[in-house]
Order: sequence, then structure tokens, then C-alpha cells
Amino acid sequence: MSTRLLRVSSRGWGAHHTLGSAVRAAEPGAVISVQPGRYAENIVLDRGITLVAEKGPGTVTLAGGRGIALTVLGGAGEIRGIDVQGGDPDQPAVSITGGSTLLTQCRISGGRLLVSGDAAPTVRDCELGATGAIGLHLTGDSRAVVEQSSISDVDAIGLLVEHGAAPVVSGLRISQVRGSGLLVRASARGGYTDCEITGTSAAAVRVEDDARPLLRNCRLTDGHAQGLTVSGRAGRLAVGAGAGAGAGAGEGEGESEGADGVMADGVTLIGCEIARTGGTGVQVGEQAVLVLRDCRIAESGKAGVLVGGEAALRMLDGSISDSADSALAVTGSARAELRRTALTRAAANGVFTACTARLALHGCTITDTAFTAVHLAGSAHATLRDCEVRGTPQHGLRVTEHALLDAQDTTVEAAELTGITVEGGDLTARRCRISRTGTGISLTGEHRPLIDDCEVDTCTGTGLELGEASGALVVDTRIRGTRSAGVLIGERAAPWLSDCEISDTGGSGLVLWAGARPRLRAVTVARAAKNGVYVGDGGLGLFADCAITATGYPALYVGAGAAPVLRGCRIHATDEDLKLAEDAAPVFEHCRVEDVKVSSLPEQGRAAAPSPFAPTSAQVTAQVTSQEGDLEELLDELRALVGLERVKHDVGTLVKLMQMVRRRTEAGLPPPPLSRHLVFAGNSGTGKTTVARLYGKILAALGLLSQGHLVETDRGDLVGEYIGHTAPKTTAVFRRALGGVLFIDEAYALVPAGQGGSDFGLEAIATLVKLMEDHRDDVVVIVAGYPDEMSRFIDANPGLASRFARTLVFDDYEAADLVQIVEDNARRHRYELPAPTCQALEAYFAAVPRDDRFGNGRTARQLFQRMTERHARRVADLDTPTTEDLLTLVPADVPNPTEA
Repeated sequence: MSTRLLRVSSRGWGAHHTLGSAVRAAEPGAVISVQPGRYAENIVLDRGITLVAEKGPGTVTLAGGRGIALTVLGGAGEIRGIDVQGGDPDQPAVSITGGSTLLTQCRISGGRLLVSGDAAPTVRDCELGATGAIGLHLTGDSRAVVEQSSISDVDAIGLLVEHGAAPVVSGLRISQVRGSGLLVRASARGGYTDCEITGTSAAAVRVEDDARPLLRNCRLTDGHAQGLTVSGRAGRLAVGAGAGAGAGAGEGEGESEGADGVMADGVTLIGCEIARTGGTGVQVGEQAVLVLRDCRIAESGKAGVLVGGEAALRMLDGSISDSADSALAVTGSARAELRRTALTRAAANGVFTACTARLALHGCTITDTAFTAVHLAGSAHATLRDCEVRGTPQHGLRVTEHALLDAQDTTVEAAELTGITVEGGDLTARRCRISRTGTGISLTGEHRPLIDDCEVDTCTGTGLELGEASGALVVDTRIRGTRSAGVLIGERAAPWLSDCEISDTGGSGLVLWAGARPRLRAVTVARAAKNGVYVGDGGLGLFADCAITATGYPALYVGAGAAPVLRGCRIHATDEDLKLAEDAAPVFEHCRVEDVKVSSLPEQGRAAAPSPFAPTSAQVTAQVTSQEGDLEELLDELRALVGLERVKHDVGTLVKLMQMVRRRTEAGLPPPPLSRHLVFAGNSGTGKTTVARLYGKILAALGLLSQGHLVETDRGDLVGEYIGHTAPKTTAVFRRALGGVLFIDEAYALVPAGQGGSDFGLEAIATLVKLMEDHRDDVVVIVAGYPDEMSRFIDANPGLASRFARTLVFDDYEAADLVQIVEDNARRHRYELPAPTCQALEAYFAAVPRDDRFGNGRTARQLFQRMTERHARRVADLDTPTTEDLLTLVPADVPNPTEA
């Protein structure tokens, strides 16, 4: 018989009676044809030999007893149609540690199939069942190919891939596993295509540690737990690794960048389906990174997708539907980005984001949710671009606590409560459309949300509602077709509305409650079923260049004690222009009335006799006197500051110029050119913040700012951490300063030396320049820093030089000035400084080094604190200190200038 073809039969003549004898006799490349039967042996193959069941699959059984039934140490052989049974489920039934053997049409039971070392076998058309804890185990640096095979009836894990294994798996079916179907862990890789995992007791697929597999066109269905869980640092490239490094069969398939720039690779699923899971459809935690492309997640027993910890998710062109909880939940400090993804029929929120999570939705649809469609809580930050939100019995977009929402080009429809509601958080909405909702937009909280170029229509309630003491900046926005009021401004609310249209309202167009102080410019109110503008008792506010037309009730109602100011407004095409309650005190300036049947409002320029609507000369005199009194007190406070003579002179000059601007304006003359924005150039501790705070109050006393408050900020508050983050941060800070002064300390830090055009600080500057232009009458910006550094800031943007045309130089304090600062602190804290102590102080300040650690006024205040500490230690050693001892700081209390 040729040694190239051997036959095995337990009873046949002229054949080997055992597989073992045939294997021992076979040369490399030999074929061993095995007759039907059961062979109780343990076979070891160390060379390329083919074992084939002569009568076809299922006719030959290799039963290994207590050991490993089949061990392959190397070679490129083939095992075809053999059933292999292990005798101990805690051991492998088949172990392959080397070579490139082909297993085809085999059935393996009684123990797992183990592939380890550097083996690269092919497993094709095989069945693994009743194998114990694991069905197929791929480990070491193996490179197995698994095709059109099945794994079932396994106690713990269907397919375990770990360490450096990187298989290529296709057409694998895993079912009836009392644990997870696929577990990829350690640093394993691999590609898994057209696989199906069903009926698992634990997660259908688990990815852990640093693993980074690629799944393509796989189906994870009908499991009792999660569909996919990704944890550890799975999918995240090691520091210094390039994109796609070590991806194995999936190399190059990951996305290059995500919402925060960290998704250089990621565990990747393409074209996969995850459906009918008992738990969460997809769960990503710890520091894992997951990319889903063209994937469908449906009928999850809990949330559709849950991202937590420090994990990152990117989902493209997919869908999440029919989840028993929220479709997408992002918590912790996780990051998630979804593009062109549909979130449908969630039994809770469409999207829930909390803690410090970051979320970006681009071109997504969120429809038919049981709770609010998009709910932000904690300090979460969400960005929506070109999204559609439809169908919820609650809110379309809801922002709570300290969360921030930036929505652009987004549509919200059919939200039964509110289209957009902000309850304590902050909002930027640009080019958004809200329709067929209860209330269109509802805003409450201490922030000043921005509504820019938005449309609100067909609301069963109010179009725009501002809660008590809230504020907002509403620009170029249209509110139409509300059953109730168009805009409702709550008690003490102070919004700004500019270039807006309110029309076709079932109630009044604009309603103000007690103490509300809105500022409106170029707002049109048309076709209101009730009043065009209803100012409740005690309401205030300024209406400039507004128009009211075609109202069912009087165009303007002013309640008791209300005193709004209407300047340059027009009322036309209505039956009655004005109705006043007792003690109402509106002020009209240059208003027009046209085509009104019953007019009670004075005609433009009618000033021969005092009007009941215009302030009396006594009232005007009292108001001017009050402002001048406040101004003089503030100037006295400025003059009382130690040193700063050049600054005091420059501020005094500015005040005179602004007073002239006001007088010319009151006289109807054009004002001279004036830039109120300033550069404060000076070293640390020279009083820049103090003067900025006074400057804001002075401008408010002059009537050039509405509030005059100071908002201090720096690079950390203005510059974002990733692309698209800077402009919203800068805008949010700028809005807080409206009506007052925005003070940017160390402004040169926005242009770090040597960064060129790569730093986000330049984006912050560009945003500031535009905002300063858009709100040039509403805010003053002061940039401050070291004199040598500020020129770099001014040169960073062509628009800065024209807006910061004046620089105030804050000189360092002389020794005598610093002594006076110490004296002021001593007087405030009831200490006495005799002449010898003042002389010692002057000597101290004359000797102290004026290097970059010198803090000017701050140094003087710190010195005073050290003197009181030295005084306390000295007096504590006295047996019976006198009152004079307790009050007096002596020269010995002044430290040596060389002391640290």
C-alpha cells in the first residue's frame, strides 16, 4: 500500500486498525481514509496529514477519553468529516497550537476547540456543541479563519478570543449559550462578518480590556441580556499608536475622528443588527471607544444605547427604535456623536444626557418618544445640527440644572408640553423651527439664552415664555399662530428682543408682568386677537422702533403703576391705540399713530403742554439730578484710589466726552465718534479690576449701560476643548455681560506665543469681535494684561485695533503709594501705624525686588497680613499687653525684604 494513502478500519483486512498506527506510519502529505466507526484514541498530528471520513461526515467518531482527543502541533493537513468527542469538558476536545490545518465538516463536543500559539487553522462548515464552558477558544497570537460554522449548547462563552489573537470569522452561528456568545478581550482583534448570535443568557457580544474587533453585517438577537457591551479601554488606541494600528482583519475600518477628537479607531460595527435584547441594546463604559456604522438597534429591553464613564461613541447612518427605556443615554463624562441616525418610539426619553457628558447630534431624527425627546441634566453639553424632533407628550428639547444646549437648524414638532424648555441651564438656538407644540419656547433661570433667527408657530399655548427673573436675547425671530399670548415675560424678567415679529396670536401679542424690564427694538406685533402689548401692573421696559398693528383690543394696555418707555414706535390700522389703568405712567417719545379710529396717544412732537403720558419737568429734573449724584459719588470713589494718576485723568476725560455725547443726543445732534471699549495695560496688582468695576458703574450712571455690572473672565472660560466648543462658550460668557462690562484678564493668553493659527483662542477672538459689533450699544469690553503682551493680542485680529482704540496704562505703584495702601488696610482693620513704622515700610518697598513676582497692591496687602502675624506673635509673649500694644504695629513687625 502506498504510504501516500492509508486506510483505517477496525475490522477490515489490509488496513490499520487504529488511527494512531496510521498516523505513525504516514508521511507528510499522506491521506488517511477512515472507515465508519468509533475510535477511542488520543491523536497527535505534528505534520501535514489529511484525516478524512471515507463514507462522509458523521460516520467516524474520535473519542478521546480523559485526554485531548485531537492535538495538532503543526503542519498544513486537513481533517474532514470527523466527529471529535472530548472526555472532559474542562479540557479541550481539539487543541491546535501550530500550523495551518483545515478542519471541515467536523463536529466537536465534550470539550472546546482551542487554537493557541501562532496557529493559523481554517475551521469550515463545522459544528461545536455541548462543549462545556467554551465552544471555540482562540488565544495566543493565533490567526484562525472560521467559516460557515456553528456553536451551540455552551455553558458560558460561545467564542472566546483573547490575548493577541486576530481571527477572520464569517458566517458563524452562535446559539443556546448560557453566557455570552462572543467575548473578545485582552488585546485581541479580528474581523467578524455575517455572523449570527441568538438566545444568549448574558451579553451577546462582550468586548473588554484593550480589544478592538470589527463586526460587519452581524445579527445579535433574542438574547436575555445586553446585545453588545464594550468596556475597559476597548477600541482606544494606545498612546503614540497611529490610526488603525493593530486592527488586524479590521484595520482601516475605524473612524478617524469623533466628537472630541479621540476616536482614532474604536471597536467597530458596520451594517449590524441588534434586536430583541432582554437588557440594553448597546452598553459602552469605562474608557472604551465604539463606532457604529449603518447599524440597527431595535426592541431593547432597557435603553437602546447607554454610554457612561469616560467612554466615547460614534454612530453613523443608523437607527435606534422601540426601546423599553431611553433610546440613547449618555452619562458620566462620556462623549457621543450621532450622525444621520433615527431614534424612534422610545418608551422613555429619546435622548437623555447627564453629569458632564458631551453629545453631538448631526442630521438625526428623534420621533414618537414617551417622555421628553431630548433631556439634558447635570452639567451636560449637547450640540444639535440639522435635526428633527417630532411627537412627544412632553417636551421636545429640555435643558435642566447646569446643562447647555446648542441647537442649530433644528425642527421641533408635535411636542404637547413645550417645544424647547430651559429650567436653569443655558441655550443657544439658531435657525430653529418649533411648531404644533403646547408652549413654543419656555425659559427660566439665571442665564441669558440666545434665540437667533428662529420660528415658532401653531402653538396651543404661548409662543415664547420667560419665567420669573429670567433673561434672554431674542434676535430676528418670528412667533406666529399661537392660541394664547405670543410672548409672555414673567415678573422681574429682563429679556432683550430685537428685529422680531409676533403675529396672529389668539391672546395678546406681548404680555409683561409686574417688574418685568424687557428691552425691545424693531419688534413688530400684528393681528393679535387681544392687545398688541399688555403691560401688567408694575411693568416696565423699553420699546424702541416697534410697530403694533391690527389688534382686536387696544393696541397697548398699561396696568396700574406700570411705566414702560416707547421710543419711535408706530401704532396703525387698529380701532384703538391705548388703554390705561389708574396710575399708569407710560412714557412716549417720537411715536406715530396712523389709521386708528380712537386715539389717546399724543401725536409726534406734541410738547406744548405737559402730557399725562410724558414725564413732567420735575420728574426729568429729579432723574437727571439722581444720575448726576450717583456719577459724582463714583468719581469721588475713583479719585480716592491710591496712585493711578494717569488712569484717573484718562477716565475723567472719557466721562466728559460721554456727557457731551449724551447732551448732543438729547439736543438732536449727531454724537461724535466714540469707542467705549478699552485696553488696560499694567502689571499685576495695579488696580485694573477695581477700575473696570467702577467704569461700568460710571457708564450706567451716565445712562450708557443698563446695568453696569462686571463679568470677569479669562481664557479658560472662553476657549473650548474641541472643535465647535469655543463659540458657544464665548457667547455664553458674553451674554452674561450684556448691559455691563466684560473684563477679560490676561487677554493675551488667547493668542499663545508660537501657536500660529492652530489655537482655539483665535476662534474666541473672532467670536468676540462679531458679538461686539452686534451689541455695540449694549456692552463694554475691557481687555487687560501685561503691557508687553497686549500688543500681540491686538494684532491677532484686524477687527481689534478699531474696537480698542484707547489704552489706559496702569503704572506700578511708587513706594509711598504702597505705604498708603498698607495704611488704608490698617485703618480698615483698626491698627495704628506710627511714623517710624511708615518709614520702615517705605524702606521695605524701596528695597524689595521689582521682578515678575512683584504684585504691586497685592504685595502691599500681603505685607500687611504678614505684619499682623508678626505683631500677634510679638504681643503673645507679653504678660499683660496694653490696648496700645494691641493696636500698634511697630517697625519690628515689618519683615526684612529678603525674607521669603
